[in-house]
Formats: sequence, C-alpha cells, structure tokens
Amino acid sequence: MIPILELKRQYASIKSEVDGAIRQVFDSSWFILGKQVQGFEEEFAAYCGTKYAVGLGNGLEALQFALVACGCKAGSEVITVPNAIFGAVAASAAQAKPVFVDIEPSSYTLDVSQLEAKITSRTQAIVPVHLYGQTADMDAINAIARRHGLKVVEDACQAHGAEYRGRKAGALGHAGCFSFYPSKNLGACGDGGAVTTNDEGLAQEIRMLRNYGQADRYHHKVRGFNSRLDEIHAAVLRVKLKYLDRWNETRREIAAAFSAGLTGLDLVRPAELPGRKHVYHLYVIRTNRRDPLQQFLKDKGVGSQVHYPIPAHLQEAFVDLRLPCGALPQAEQAANEILSLPIYPELTAAERSTVVNAVREFFAP
Repeated sequence: MIPILELKRQYASIKSEVDGAIRQVFDSSWFILGKQVQGFEEEFAAYCGTKYAVGLGNGLEALQFALVACGCKAGSEVITVPNAIFGAVAASAAQAKPVFVDIEPSSYTLDVSQLEAKITSRTQAIVPVHLYGQTADMDAINAIARRHGLKVVEDACQAHGAEYRGRKAGALGHAGCFSFYPSKNLGACGDGGAVTTNDEGLAQEIRMLRNYGQADRYHHKVRGFNSRLDEIHAAVLRVKLKYLDRWNETRREIAAAFSAGLTGLDLVRPAELPGRKHVYHLYVIRTNRRDPLQQFLKDKGVGSQVHYPIPAHLQEAFVDLRLPCGALPQAEQAANEILSLPIYPELTAAERSTVVNAVREFFAP
C-alpha cells in the first residue's frame, strides 16, 4: 500500500541530526521557552521575511491569538472561507463571529470578488486560507482591507515556504499563522505553531498571551493562556527548517510529474496561479467520480484522502449561523469532488508511477 503520508522515511533521512538535537535539549534540561525556541523563532522569522516569530502550542492558537491581538472580541466579525474549518474555529475562540466568503474554484482560496460585500461595521479581520500549499490573492485582499481599516491574518498552516509575487507566506498580511503538526511541510514531533509579523506590539502581545498573560514573571498584564512551543519541538524544527526548501522543490517535481501523467483525463488537476509558488502540501485532483475513484485506488494499493469533506457552514458546530446547503456553492461542490493523492518528498519514482497509472487505469475507456 502506498500511504497518503509516510513520516518514517523523513525521520530516517535526518535521524542523526534530529536525535542529536533532542539530546541537546535533555542535556540542558531546559524544556520550556529556552534557547531552542528563541533560535527557532529567529530562524523562522528570517526564513519568512518578517521581523518576528512567536512559537506557540499549535496552529489554531496561533490564529486565535493573532486575531485577539488584532482586536477581535465579542461582537466582532471575522471573514474567512468555509472549505477549511480552522479559520472559523479560531474566530469563535477569539469570541468573534465567522463570516464566510465562497472560494475561487481553481485555487480553492478566497474569492476576492465576493469579499467586499461581506464587510460590515463589525468586521475586524480577514483570514485568507492558503489552502493545500498555495496562497490566496493577497494583493487584492490587502487592498480591500486597507480601504476598510481591517487586519489581515494569514492562515498559512499548509503553506510553509509558499510564495506570492516573490514574498513568502507569513509576510503577506498583518500576521501569518503556521501549524507544525507532524504532517505539514515543516512538521514537529507533535503539535506546534507560530505567528509571524513585522508588528512589534502584536508580537509582544502574543508572547504575553501564550504565557499566562505575563509581561514579566508573575506580572500579568492581560488574561492569557498556556500555549508554548516546547524546546524539543523547536530543536526538531530547527533541523528540518534547513531542508524545507529542498523538500518543497521535490514536492513541486512530484506534482509536475503527476500533472503531466494525468493530462487528458476527465479530472481537474491542481493549478498554480500566476505570481504564486505552490508548495503542494497536498496534491488535490477533482472529479465528479471521486468516490468510485477513491475505492478503485484503495483496491490498487494507493492511499488517498478527502481534505475536507464537509464545509464549515454545514458542520453541526456552526448551525447557529443558519447557512443552508447551497449558500456557498463553490465550496460545497468542491467538497463533493476533491481527492488528495499521496505526495511527500520521499515518494519513490516507482511509487509515483504507480499512483499515476492507477488513476489513468480508472479513467481508461
């Protein structure tokens, strides 16, 4: 079976470096907010092209804290997309109401043409989601945000190293939010997250929020939380960050091979839009025969997955928003047709061919 993801191979390729980094943490016996976190924050900020990065416990809290630091509170509204639920969950965690804009079908990111109509006097922030490894149309989003005095918080949790017109995800809005869940292009050995920003005040507030609201030890300036990237995860991430660009280029090579091999079939291949560098966290095809294709691939020993099958506005958790089926048609149609194929840097040439050949066999006349 070719799995949708195989993390053991990545670990095997850098085992000595990862094990050595973890040993350094145990040798120091400093496990929380130490030199490894500080080093990673500096290196990741430099990588993204921002002045600051703040390590956190996970990507959801990165989004939540960024929204709180941008002024979101009870009564605020946060505009995001429905085809990934995390922006809506983060808005709710920040006590704001999520407001959905439908997606642009070729990129699965926010449809800018529908954005301005959703802005109200209560709107505080826009959360564009850089889904599957490709950024949203950030120049257009930022222009609208500036006209209305809104903050832009990037959900870059699937876009480590992705670029928009030569600038990396995480440096395209007021704040960029990342997850280091193990399956990400840059993954820790458990949950982890970060916020990147050029705003010193915002970075400082997020540092307080992550550590019980403390400005200094035992001096609590705000009502905070406990959400700290730990030293072991930071040490592992520092090792992996050195390989991220190489791994992303390999993902792009695999995606190009897939797209070439799947030419001429009755399916929609991923599209890299002009001015954007897709890093293919996921390789997502689209077909109205999705379910039988997925079963066929399983029978052929090829893993696949649907990311994500139920749009946020149709989830039970958001029934109070009273958005019926049909309210956001592009997101709903995509949810019924998308399928992720295996893609990770360690996928062998033989496995790549097996994936392509299995999909071609399904569509053969």
